[in-house]
Order: sequence, then structure tokens, then C-alpha cells
Amino acid sequence: MSQIRNMEQQNDGNLSQVRHVVLVLSGKGGVGKSTITTELALALRHAGKKVGILDVDLCGPSIPRMLGVGRPDVHQCDSGWVPVYTDAQKSLALMSIGFLLEDPDEAVVWRGPKKTAMIAQFVSDVAWGELDVLLVDTPPGTSDEHLAVLENLKKHRVDGAVLVTTPQAVSTGDVRREITFCKKTGVRILGIIENMSGFVCPHCSDCSNIFSKGGGEELAKLTGSPFLGAVPLDPLLSTSIEEGGDFMQSFPDSATFSAISSISQALFSSLQAA
Repeated sequence: MSQIRNMEQQNDGNLSQVRHVVLVLSGKGGVGKSTITTELALALRHAGKKVGILDVDLCGPSIPRMLGVGRPDVHQCDSGWVPVYTDAQKSLALMSIGFLLEDPDEAVVWRGPKKTAMIAQFVSDVAWGELDVLLVDTPPGTSDEHLAVLENLKKHRVDGAVLVTTPQAVSTGDVRREITFCKKTGVRILGIIENMSGFVCPHCSDCSNIFSKGGGEELAKLTGSPFLGAVPLDPLLSTSIEEGGDFMQSFPDSATFSAISSISQALFSSLQAA
């Protein structure tokens, strides 16, 4: 943790060139929230947008691996931390506590106040530069981390939240609580994404509804929330995530590519209309 320290100044201007800030929420773990965050970022980047990901899932920072960036050193400039860029064009930036751990297997055993302080530093001290969209990947639930993100972003507009669920009732039930959280904290719900919505066979490309289907869409109707779309279980996507590859670049003819592209387009259109 040698790189984690308190800076003398808060750099509120680091978000001044960020056009849109989107929280990515889930009611429970294991629904693929970080996968959705990663693929949305890649889809937006391939659409010509400059994108950033702020990974505040402090106890499970998986996005660096998903994007295949390893554990590079984090440098500092006059404005604070310089984010890690995943491409030479610097069109996709990332900041994660995974970059700051001396040992990748080290557990983050922190109480609430220390987590809150770390999130405050992430929000204020990362020099993002010009971005079209900053996606904030949050941990599951509605805990200190979520409140800390909102508290520290209050000087900068949060456009809203994307809620990720799987089709089963046990997952959509938890997302109902996320919807309540958003309403209590005044966060606009940009839409619900149903992940793992059917299984795409790698041989024949047929889709089987292993975990049922339509739960996320039904929840959106019941709660009056926008439904952004459904993403199937796809072995090609799973392999790409495990290997840190760019699924959106590698499999442009897949149904999953079409689903993610459509969702990203609907999300960005919603941001522009706000």
C-alpha cells in the first residue's frame, strides 16, 4: 500500500472535462456487473468515444484483468494520479485499487472509514482529462462505498445509474432494493440490463434459457424503469474476459456483440437526451 497516501490538495477540477458520469450497480455479486462495465466501455470506445472506468469495488478489483492491463505502476502528475490507459490512443482509461496493491493476492481488510477515504481520493485525485463517459464500477449492494461515491461526486453531476441483474427472481429482488436506493439518493435510473439471459451454444449459436429469461425486462416494466437490453451467456465472451481480450473487436458478427452494441448506443443516447 506504499502508493496510497493523502494528497495535500483536492483536485476537484479533475472531473471538469468529464461529460457524463454513470454508476454501474448490482443488488448482489455474481451477476456480471464488472463484465458489463468492461464491455460497455469497449463498445463506447469502438464507437469513437473517450471512456474511463473508475473501479471502486475495493475488495474485488477484477477490471484490470478483464482489460488485460496487468499491474502497471501508477504515476503522478501535478493534478494527481495518472490513470492507466489500455490503448495507444488513450481512448480508454482505468483506475483501480488493483494497481496499488503490492501483492495481487493481498486482501483489502478495511473498515468503512478507510474505504470512504480511498474512494474520496479516487474521485478527486485521478487526472482523467477529457472523457465522454466515466463508468463507475461499484461493489454489490447499497453500502458505505456507494454513499461515499455519491458524496464525493456531488460537486460534479452524476448522470445516473445502470442496474445489472440476471433473470432469476432472487437477483431481480435485490435489484428492487437498488432501485429504492437510487430513489432515496436522487440518482436517475438510466436503465436495467439483464445479463446471462440465455446461453449461446458455441457450435450452433442457438440460445437456451438456462437461468430463465425476461426477469430484468419484467422488473423494468413493473418499476417504470427503462430496459436497455439483455446480454446472453456466451463462452466467447467468457474466454475473452478471462484472457483480457477485446471481445467487441474480436467477435463483431456475434449476437452478443449486437446486444452489447445496442445497449451502449441506447445508454449514450439517454445521456445526451438528459
